[in-house]
Parts: sequence; C-alpha cells; structure tokens
Amino acid sequence: MGLSKEQLLARLKELQIGFSQYEHPVVLTVEAQAKYVGHLGGGLSKNLFLKDKKNRFYIVSALADTKVDLKVLSIRLGLGKGGLRMAPEEALGELLQVPLGCVTPFSLVNESARHVSLLLDQKFKSQEHCFFHPLSNDTSISLSTHDLDKFLKSIGRDPSYVDLEANPSVGKDQPPDLASLVPSGSTVLPDPPEAAASSKDSIENPVSVSNKSTTSTANATKPSTNAKNTKDKPVNGVHVSKSVTDVGKLVEDLLDKTSALLLSETTEETIKKHGAQLGAAISNSIRSHLRAELESTIMTFKNSAYTEGFHAGVHHHAKRTY
Repeated sequence: MGLSKEQLLARLKELQIGFSQYEHPVVLTVEAQAKYVGHLGGGLSKNLFLKDKKNRFYIVSALADTKVDLKVLSIRLGLGKGGLRMAPEEALGELLQVPLGCVTPFSLVNESARHVSLLLDQKFKSQEHCFFHPLSNDTSISLSTHDLDKFLKSIGRDPSYVDLEANPSVGKDQPPDLASLVPSGSTVLPDPPEAAASSKDSIENPVSVSNKSTTSTANATKPSTNAKNTKDKPVNGVHVSKSVTDVGKLVEDLLDKTSALLLSETTEETIKKHGAQLGAAISNSIRSHLRAELESTIMTFKNSAYTEGFHAGVHHHAKRTY
C-alpha cells in the first residue's frame, strides 16, 4: 500500500521542506484547481503519465500553459514518432499507487515507482513557487523548485529539468537529446481480473493494456486451430500478419492515436480561440486528421481477415472426401 497524503506531508516536514497547504473539493483538471488556488500566484502544474512500446513509464510534469507535443517528445527520447502514449489506468494503482487525477512528482515516493522516469518543465524554475497535489486531489501544496528538488533527492532522484517546448533536430549526427532519461528496464504489470480469467485463450496474443481489449483479443483467438496456424506464416505466397488481425491491438492503436491528437489539440490557445465551441472544433479536427488513416487501417484489417479466413477455408475443405 502506498503512502497516504498525511504520511507524505509528515515526511516533507521531517525533511524541513517549506510548503503551503490548501484544502479544496476534489478536482480532476488544472482548470478546476485554478478556481481554488489560481488567485494565489505561482505556477499550476499539469502532469502526464505516459508509457512507451516497451512498457517503460514516464511522468511529464509541466506548467499548465506549456505546450507538450508527445510526437516531438517521443522523438527526443529516441522512441520514434509514435513511441509515447497515455499509460493505462491500472498502472496508476500498480506503479504510482494513486487514483486518477493525482499524478505529480510526489507519486514517485513509493518504491513501486522506482523505474518511472520523471521529466520536469524547466519553466518551473521561473516561478517563485508551484502547485502540486500531495497524492490526493482534494489538496494542493505550493513549494519552490529548490524544495521540490530536496524532496526528489531524498528518494534517490536526480531532478531533470527539460525545455518541453523545444524541437531540436534529430538525425545521424544529432542523437536524441533526452535519450538518457529513458528508463533502463520495462515494467510488467499483473493482469487485471478479467484478463487473468481469459489468459488461457489469449496466450498467443497477449495484451496488457485494458480489460476490454484483452477480452476482445481472447475472443478473436478462438477460431479453428488451422486458422491459428496460418498467422505470421506465408500460405501460397501470401503472408498474413498477426498484427493486423489482432482486434485488441487494432483498437488500442486507434485509441492511442485519438488520445495523442486530442491532447495536442487541447491547448490554452485553442480554449481561448473557440470558447464554448471547443468541443466541436476539436471533434472536427480529429475527424479531418484521422479519417484517411482510419479508412486505410480498417481496410487493411478487413483484407487481412478475409485472406486469413480464405486460407483457413482452404485447409478445411482439403480434408473432405468425395
């Protein structure tokens, strides 16, 4: 069980870290938090809990008005354009041991988060003090970056402040500037209850992101043994890739792309520009950006599923006697 808010605050006092504490109703967004502490001055923080394709996890903590482009950040970490995505909700409980809306640098206090990398916005240093939730989003505390660093060093962390809005070139002679911040090892999360129950049916296509995608994948692997054996094997010169016939992976990829686009479109600038029409504006943008890609992806899935079914049928009919 992770530290409680009270235990964390007690530890800060033991470390002689100065902070101010403000109680308020539970908040899930920076905008909601601003209603209670925004008038006090200082910098409000937004915090993203991310993962890469190798199950390595990251917390990106930035000022509320800092624009964080996940595609650019992914390239700077050496992960490629689509290397970062939002971490699954179960990872909040298993690794950070905090509920939704409570991710902050203080989440790293628990031993279970020892392999989670932390990227801090260098703009924090321009603020006299910054606001964070102390493991619970019904409270905000403000402290200086000096005191934040003191806390991080007390748990064995060397604070890394990054210009999150920079977009440096990356190439053969210009290696990724943030590659050193990539965790050294991957993290294996235990299967959710539903996933564990269906693990026998989904051994060939393991998915560890969400209950829904795991169940879908398990159902997708139940066709005949002949159909399974055709995956990733050339049949009559045609190669059927398991990656495009895995329903769970397809759905997860689509959700990742949509989430990344949604995050990139939801900025302070777009909020001011569109006001009450923000939802419609973002919806239209997502439609225009994803339409062609979704059509292509679904057509590939359709064709691959047809090809796999055809070859499964060929193998089945070959056993008939006339």
